[in-house]
Amino acid sequence: MQSPYHVKRAIVEVGQRIYRNGYVVSSDGNISVRVSEDRIWATPSGLCKGMLAEDQIVLCDMDGKRVSGTLKPSSEIGMHLMLYRERPDIRAVVHAHPPTATGFAVAGIPLTPCVLPEVVITLGAVPLAAYGTPGTQEISEPIRKYVQDHDAFLLQNHGATTVGPDLMNAYFKMETLEHFAKIALVAHQLGGVGALSNADVQKLMGIRERLGIRGEFPVCDTREMLKMAQETRCPTCPHRAEATAPKADGDEALVEAVVRRVLEELKKP
Repeated sequence: MQSPYHVKRAIVEVGQRIYRNGYVVSSDGNISVRVSEDRIWATPSGLCKGMLAEDQIVLCDMDGKRVSGTLKPSSEIGMHLMLYRERPDIRAVVHAHPPTATGFAVAGIPLTPCVLPEVVITLGAVPLAAYGTPGTQEISEPIRKYVQDHDAFLLQNHGATTVGPDLMNAYFKMETLEHFAKIALVAHQLGGVGALSNADVQKLMGIRERLGIRGEFPVCDTREMLKMAQETRCPTCPHRAEATAPKADGDEALVEAVVRRVLEELKKP
């Protein structure tokens, strides 16, 4: 077990990382680590996460009450406590506002397509939890139904939260989430997301199991699922169906479709 100093030092480092990467500004975001059944180290309320010191990290109990430290714990500590109670394997929580991922959350778009193998293995799908007022119990309840099968969550009109068995694991999931969101945004701008097939996802599930990644595989949208959804939403939009469901001829057909769409956009006044 790490000493209190090393836990607080890790929280300070992750706070600096999320601030330096632009995942938070000002006093945004919060971080916590569970060190025992009834003790949690958490970032304080109202301070910049990129400028914290070890003696500003607060020790709380499972009711969110301060045990040691002079500052108040984050106003969103309740969300952290809910996650810890729902899943004992969670030992760290990171909440931030990464711009691209938060853009998806504001637009009401979950990051559920199975697109990148690394994301499928490490995160699976990233659901969109309904909006809840920050700093109140409302923010926790919409996340609860996703907790058992997901390690990353978009919070509608708010931000994102990731969890893990240790702090760096939870932080790196936040990095992966934002990186995936950036790639998904570019794909949307180029005409659509080309998801993996069910067969491809099954192979990745096997890798996930061999790596010992926890729990059931989070369901994510595959090529077939996206195509069916697109046909249901817009049966007269063949170009979008083509973009979200690449032809079986391989990468050349996909590249040709993307290039054609880009050229069409460039021709517009």
